[in-house]
Amino acid sequence: MSIKRRPWLGFAAASLAVAWLGVAAIGAPAMAQDKVTVFAAASLKNALDAANAAWTKESGKETTVSYAASSALAKQIEAGAPADVFISADLAWMDYVAGKKLIRDGTRSNFLGNRIVLVAPKDAAKRVEIKEGLDLAALVGDGKLAMGAVDSVPAGKYGKAALEKLGIWPSIEGKVAGAESVRAALALVSRGEAPYGIVYATDAAADPGVSVVGTFPEDSHPPIVYPIAVLSESENAGAGAYLDYLTSDKAAPFFTEQGFTVLK
Repeated sequence: MSIKRRPWLGFAAASLAVAWLGVAAIGAPAMAQDKVTVFAAASLKNALDAANAAWTKESGKETTVSYAASSALAKQIEAGAPADVFISADLAWMDYVAGKKLIRDGTRSNFLGNRIVLVAPKDAAKRVEIKEGLDLAALVGDGKLAMGAVDSVPAGKYGKAALEKLGIWPSIEGKVAGAESVRAALALVSRGEAPYGIVYATDAAADPGVSVVGTFPEDSHPPIVYPIAVLSESENAGAGAYLDYLTSDKAAPFFTEQGFTVLK
C-alpha cells in the first residue's frame, strides 16, 4: 500500500529547519561576542597565555589574543581592527591610541614593568659588563646585533636609548638587525643567526636557546612600563571584568613568574 505524502508536513519540516538555522545564525555572533579580544605586546605571550587560561577556567569566558609589536597593534586599532583590550609595551603607543580617542575613559593604568638585557646563543654565552664605553661592535664582529626596530618597536626604542646613553650607539648602529618585534629579535639569537641581541628579560627567560650575558642599567633608558586599557569601540560586556582580573592580585603570579614587575 502506498503512503501519500502530506505537503504540509514537508513545508513544516522545511520551515522548522529554516527557523533553526536562523537561530543558529543569530547565536553564532553572540557566542563570538563573548570572547574578549586582546591586542597585546609580543613579549607578553607566555605570561598572558597562562593568565588567560586561568581566566577562562574561572569565568567560563574565552579570550582571543593577537600578539605583535605595540606599534603594529596601535596602527591596527587606529585602522578599525576589532579589539576589546590593548596592552602596550610602552607608554608612547598607548598615548598614541589615546590621542585618537580610542581608549575608554577611566580604564587605563600602568600594568607591568620589565628590564632589557643582552642575550647570546646558549652555547656561546660569555658574561659582558654593560657600561659606558663597552666595545659592543667588537663583540658582534662580522655579525649583527638583533633588536626590535629602533624607530617603532618599544624594546628597540629602549635598547637604542640605553646604547646612546652609554655612548655605544654610534659604533654599533651599522650592525643592528632591526626586527618586527622583540620576539623576532629573540629568535634570531636563539637560532644562532645573530651573536647578540637586546630583548626584555622576560623574553630571555622564555627561550632556552639563549642566555642573558648582561643587564642594562635601569637609569640608561626610560622606565619600561606596560599600560593596559579597554578600547572605546568595544561592546563586549566582559572586557572590564577581564581587565580587572588581569590587574588583580590573583593574576599577578602569572606575570611575576615570567620576570615582570607588577605595578600598583
